[in-house]
Amino acid sequence: MKSEFVLPAPIRPDRPFDGRRRAVIDRVFPEIDGGRFPAKKVEGDRMVVEADIFTDGADTIVAELLHRRKGETEWARVPMTFLVNDRWTAAFEVGAPGMYEYTVEAWVDHFQTWRKGLQKKLDAGQDVSLDLRIGATIVELGAARAEDEDAGTLHHYVGLLSVGGSDKAVEAALSEELLAAMERCPERSMASLYEKILLLQIDQKKAGFSTWYELFPRSWAEEPGKHGTFRDCMNLLPRVARMGFDVLYLPPIHPIGVTKRKGKNNALVAGPDDPGSCWAIGGADGGHTSVHPELGTMEEFEAFVQEAEAQGISVALDIAFQCSPDHPWVKEHPQWFRWRPDGTVQFAENPPKKYEDILPIDFESEDWQNLWIALRDVFLFWIGKGVKIFRVDNPHTKGFAFWEWALGSIREQHPDTMFLAEAFTRPKLMARLAKGGYTHSYTYFTWRNTKHDLQEYLIELTQTELKDYMRPNFWPNTPDILHEELQGGSRPRFIIRMVLAATLSSNYGMYGPAYELLEHVPYPGKEEYVDSEKYEIKQWDLDRPGNIRAEITAVNRIRHENTALQQTNDVTFVRIDAGEGREHDQLMGYVKCSPDGANIILTVVTLDDRNTQGGWLRFPLEKFGRPHTERFTVEDLISGRTFEWNGEWNYVELNPHQMPAHIFRVNLPL
Repeated sequence: MKSEFVLPAPIRPDRPFDGRRRAVIDRVFPEIDGGRFPAKKVEGDRMVVEADIFTDGADTIVAELLHRRKGETEWARVPMTFLVNDRWTAAFEVGAPGMYEYTVEAWVDHFQTWRKGLQKKLDAGQDVSLDLRIGATIVELGAARAEDEDAGTLHHYVGLLSVGGSDKAVEAALSEELLAAMERCPERSMASLYEKILLLQIDQKKAGFSTWYELFPRSWAEEPGKHGTFRDCMNLLPRVARMGFDVLYLPPIHPIGVTKRKGKNNALVAGPDDPGSCWAIGGADGGHTSVHPELGTMEEFEAFVQEAEAQGISVALDIAFQCSPDHPWVKEHPQWFRWRPDGTVQFAENPPKKYEDILPIDFESEDWQNLWIALRDVFLFWIGKGVKIFRVDNPHTKGFAFWEWALGSIREQHPDTMFLAEAFTRPKLMARLAKGGYTHSYTYFTWRNTKHDLQEYLIELTQTELKDYMRPNFWPNTPDILHEELQGGSRPRFIIRMVLAATLSSNYGMYGPAYELLEHVPYPGKEEYVDSEKYEIKQWDLDRPGNIRAEITAVNRIRHENTALQQTNDVTFVRIDAGEGREHDQLMGYVKCSPDGANIILTVVTLDDRNTQGGWLRFPLEKFGRPHTERFTVEDLISGRTFEWNGEWNYVELNPHQMPAHIFRVNLPL
């Protein structure tokens, strides 16, 4: 009985199965969760793709990397080159912000297979008359595919090859002109296409390199005791710009509820003059799309954003999806909140803590679709006012599916928007938020304080799959976090943590006035500031003695002038010996290099804020193709001093009371 042949299912629905497709494409990198989520780059970056590509037998393989902006029909093609062990690679420069696609195509190239075989027979002294006639047939097929001038060139070579074993025919067969013409008209009819079209998210420039400064606008009135305004903050913009910050982050600027308003130091009962927490959003003057009337008008906010942009500063807004009991949504959309059996609305709790001034939104609401639209439209509203960067409060306490939909929907209209996830939570939750569309992620940097912990954490962030989708943003402090390392008030310690954040990550920030003024008094028993600005209006004396504004400004200047520090993933930790073969546990050094190799920065930081520390540092000259005995100079960009170094081992020393860090520009001989 004759059985019926059933074709296997196609790997790609857009390409029917054909058993004559012999090239195999496997292990494409990067590929995030099997292609479920996009890899990420910044406009102007170089996207490098690798894949395992091979075929049966010894035929020659040709492979190409295909890429296009999502929605386009035509692919741009980049030839892939062989690395080793059937691994291939190619790269392309990415374009403007938006979502892109990429995949890999490969096929057996019969012309190149024939050409290599011909050369082997010639080297072995064999007769190649018949091989030349076979080649003529292959080239004739190429001429049929070719266009214009190439078609004529290939027909000419068909005639030369058809002659047979003459020297002229052999010379024609091995001609570079023939090879180039055949490469321009490849036979892709039996090409294999990778089983997936992968996604690539391209973000704006500040996604790759940014310097954030956080302040509370209400604390910047010129007259003591008054509520600050957007106009007052406009006067601060030149100062923020001079310090080298290019993102000014504002906590929520919306009306603040009255019901259960918190008082000073998070007191459960507010006094008559207490302004309340900025995160208790919503009141009689509006909700998430309104501004607090004491800050000014919407028109004044827009003017503030425009003036900031004129000075090279992007305004970032905090988006916190929670509501005061007085928020208009509580009455207009009660179905978006949870209600208790006694008829009262469920406020936020983290027992034994109670947050009666805020109500969490119910992401299991029956009306979840309208809820999603309303929340997404909050972002769209502020984008319409000129804001393109958002810090999102506690995103891990909201639905992950919502974020993937909302951020994707926003980027379809506004691909240059950025979102920072404030999620000091479990690692897998942080990773999923990054995969789901967040541009930046707060990290555990604040709690990584030893040399071992810092190096281990940076290796995790820069040498695992995380580097392809999760961009770290390092903050030494926030209004919520005053780490115990800073609670002693040590000036060198504040500089140390700032330098580490600014040079380990290309994106870093600080809760500004508190950090530069060395605010360090905690609420008893907590990692929080006493008399926190979250609950009261402060008066800051920015010229207070002991401030570190000059040091912050210097480091930010160095970051802006050296492209090696404008990326995170290329970091190499160096060995520093303390003597007797022991690695120094208080001196930490690391090298960063610009993509073109022209800018090399070596940062050395002491983790001891009290004592002078010295040791022998080994600079990895082999990383730059130099002999271990190479003589070169290093320029300390902080002090301005230049040092002659002789070979790979050189002595370094840091007195934390003078400056607890060197940021060296390494000048290798040309």
